[in-house]
Amino acid sequence: MMLTISLIVAFFFAMNIGASGTAASMGAAYGGGAINRKWIALVLAAVSVFLGAYLGGGEVVKTISQGIIPSDLLTVELTITIIAAACLTLFIANMMAVPLSTSEVTVGSIIGVGVVYNQLYLGKILFIVSAWIILPFLAFLISYLLGKAIQPIELLLQKKNSKRITYALTSLLIIAGCLEAFSAGMNNIANAVGPLVGANLISSSSAILWGGLFVALGVLLLGGGVLETNAKKITQLSLLKSSVVSLTAGTLVVIASLFGIPVPLTQATTMGILGVGTVNDGKAIWKSDTVKKVIKVWILSPISSLVVSYLLVEIIIRGNYYLLLAVICAGIVFFGYRGLKKYQALKRNSKYKIL
Repeated sequence: MMLTISLIVAFFFAMNIGASGTAASMGAAYGGGAINRKWIALVLAAVSVFLGAYLGGGEVVKTISQGIIPSDLLTVELTITIIAAACLTLFIANMMAVPLSTSEVTVGSIIGVGVVYNQLYLGKILFIVSAWIILPFLAFLISYLLGKAIQPIELLLQKKNSKRITYALTSLLIIAGCLEAFSAGMNNIANAVGPLVGANLISSSSAILWGGLFVALGVLLLGGGVLETNAKKITQLSLLKSSVVSLTAGTLVVIASLFGIPVPLTQATTMGILGVGTVNDGKAIWKSDTVKKVIKVWILSPISSLVVSYLLVEIIIRGNYYLLLAVICAGIVFFGYRGLKKYQALKRNSKYKIL
């Protein structure tokens, strides 16, 4: 029974991974106009992500399954807890149509369990977190510099306005988007099935196969909103600059995957879009509401999944119901102060004195 539950939760998580990460990988191609119909972008992403998972997902699976906490700590119950905490965090982000790093929420959930039992590979965690910080800004820097470099080329191509050139650029961007989705499969499939493999609930090859299928299904069924966020709401990109975004993010994530490092593809993609967007719009792009919301969620996502997994283990598995009481009290205090703050703001702005 518990094995069935763990598989259901893991594959549902895989679907949300498809929605959050791999759909966003086609954001540049869709936003740049290489693909005019959303469903075509989603189908291409689904096929590419499955191939990436099936052909190259093994190294990151090893890291997630045994590189953060000892694998002998992973029971069926803890495996379900890890995946459920990560899945809940990611599902909420998908409902908000915000591109979220599945690597961050998964690693955060695993760390939450490790904190409960005081068993963490701190050196490996620090290395992974360093990669989270470096990779998105490296993607921004590379995309910005390439965006600057190709501006004269774009002006020249616009003057020629040749159908052959447009066709070549469109083809390049579609290939780049497929590369990025392929890299998503390599890196992100581990987030859903890695805990299952670590607990010896399923073999690595079977986990990658079935996980890849469900990630692809998630792209098709749940990925439309995140695709719109990355493609339309941040900045409008040309075909060539969109290619820069996808090639940069995809290449960086493929390299990380070969070394077994779980990294935030969605952050690399979004920061790549911001890099070339800064070339187009200057600093104004950083003031948009969408950018601010995405950055806030990036910061909160690993912390949120860590806290959720920690609480689930303490309350449900270890039966620490006093902690549940403390959480309820903390929630009452938080919302109470929030309500009081709103009341005071209303009082200051009201024309009439509230007694």
